Amino acid sequence: MLRFLITRILSAVPILFVLSVVTFAIIQAPPGDYGDYIKSQLINQGGANIEVAEAQAEAWRKQQGFDAPIPVQYFRWITGILTRGDFGHSFYYNKPVADVVAERLPRTILLALTCHILASVFGISLGIIAATRQYSWVDTALSFVSFLGMTIPRFLLALIILYILAFRLNVQELGAFFSPRYGGAPWSWDKFVDLVKHVWPVVAIATFGGLAYNMRVMRANLLDTLNAQYVETARAKGLSAGAVVLKHAVPNALHPLVAYQGVVLPYMLTGEIEVAIVFSLATVGPAIVGSMNRGDVYVTATFMLVLAATLIIGNIIADVLLALLDPRIRLGGASR
Repeated sequence: MLRFLITRILSAVPILFVLSVVTFAIIQAPPGDYGDYIKSQLINQGGANIEVAEAQAEAWRKQQGFDAPIPVQYFRWITGILTRGDFGHSFYYNKPVADVVAERLPRTILLALTCHILASVFGISLGIIAATRQYSWVDTALSFVSFLGMTIPRFLLALIILYILAFRLNVQELGAFFSPRYGGAPWSWDKFVDLVKHVWPVVAIATFGGLAYNMRVMRANLLDTLNAQYVETARAKGLSAGAVVLKHAVPNALHPLVAYQGVVLPYMLTGEIEVAIVFSLATVGPAIVGSMNRGDVYVTATFMLVLAATLIIGNIIADVLLALLDPRIRLGGASR
């Protein structure tokens, strides 16, 4: 197992390198950079003429090295990461990119993990209920819920809920994690309740899609497993229906869902990002969109690189969980 982990981690290094190159190139492909943002700000707010604004923007490009070819810019960025752990400087936030990531990424990961846990627990449980009650009204209702969760875009559901909260229920303080009185207060039960009141739409919407997928896959796999020969043998031995399902059928039906964990964390992250953009929460989503609009290249590239790393880490974790769950994989790896 240790050798397997080392091999997977080492194989992730060139993948991350290629992804960093592709990401940096794609970000730089559209016309415009932060110098153009500076120029637009000078014209729109400072009242400067176009020639003066363009001259200042060009001077900024030379000062920051953005007049160099894209490969040179990438080499400077990746060299700073590898040699100094420096991800660059955010021109808009006027602080190191690492500080921007450290401020927003933990919130995003915490929300994504919360959504993942809820989606897994409720999705698998509802999938088991649907499979054990095949063709009943419960199965039909849960299948309909699963269909909605997999087809309705998360941003559309977020817009609908935002409209209801803002214009129908007149809910205030949307787009914040806490009420003003709890913003700088120490953690307490009341502050936690206030946090839940503010973030529940994001958690509910991001959870809905993952729950629907888990429920659908668990139902289909469990129905196949319940017809397997070893399950029939367990029934013939006189085991109760609950023991047959939970002890013999469910563990083997979980294999595809465990393998799915390799992509579920990025899926939950993107789900949280989509909803957070709609609700303007101070997480990764609005930071990525804002940095792309303003041409804050290093912020965008770093966040994209972090999301790519979560995909690779998720796949490694899925491989380990699958090996722990299925003894055939462990024995096969040991024999080789």
